[in-house]
Amino acid sequence: MQKLLIPLLLIVMFFSQSCSKRSDGTTAPINVFSLSQDKQLGEQVAQQTISNPQNGQVLDSASYPKAYGHLYRIVNTILNSGKLDHRNDFNWKIWIIKNDTILNAFCAPGGKIFVYSALIKYLDKESDLAGVLGHEIAHADRRHVTNEMTKKYGIDLLLQVVLGQSPSQLVTIAEDLTFLKFSRDNESDADKMSVIYLCPTSYYADGAASFFKKLIAEGKGNNGNQFFSTHPSPDNRVTAITSQKATLGCTGTTDNASLYQDFKNSLPK
Repeated sequence: MQKLLIPLLLIVMFFSQSCSKRSDGTTAPINVFSLSQDKQLGEQVAQQTISNPQNGQVLDSASYPKAYGHLYRIVNTILNSGKLDHRNDFNWKIWIIKNDTILNAFCAPGGKIFVYSALIKYLDKESDLAGVLGHEIAHADRRHVTNEMTKKYGIDLLLQVVLGQSPSQLVTIAEDLTFLKFSRDNESDADKMSVIYLCPTSYYADGAASFFKKLIAEGKGNNGNQFFSTHPSPDNRVTAITSQKATLGCTGTTDNASLYQDFKNSLPK
């Protein structure tokens, strides 16, 4: 009886810690992963991405200090908005992937951010990039990846991790992240949080909507683009983002056009 009771108590304790209130007032879903494990997964994804440049070479920050300086300036503005739940829990870090064809960015668990050069060059305003980065940061800060993994692995994984019966499990999970697609609810939540993150800053808070509008205008919204492959419809996303900005009364109007052009110019051709 005692052998059964200990795991059950651990499960109850884990669930009670997982169902915590977020900064926006919502309740976080049950997540069997600890914050430390989010960081572990993020480190593994980062190492895999850097060591396997099949989609492009990861630029060295020492070789491109100006580009990384601009990128960290933008990202730190978002991180320091006061609206993140895990600003100080994760070791946030950024890399630029040199690939001028993939319009994408992603943020692994634990705050490991990757941005493709194509996306930076494609966008017109710094606030647009801030909007997209806010969306990706939300995936890590709201723990969407490990929330989804909790649904996939469930209580069996919880017991294995808590009881230390499967130390190699995180390696398998990290490999699965390559194939993970976010749910529509997670994508809508990331869009919403992008506005919330940017609202206290000087940026236009609906920068993500500007990016989506450009994709739609150029016929790229329903053309297999990563941002729309499994997401809510482009038009609905734009409407939701602009409505969120209006509801919050966001007043930022900064686009930093000259700084953003300098950022683009600092990237390799």
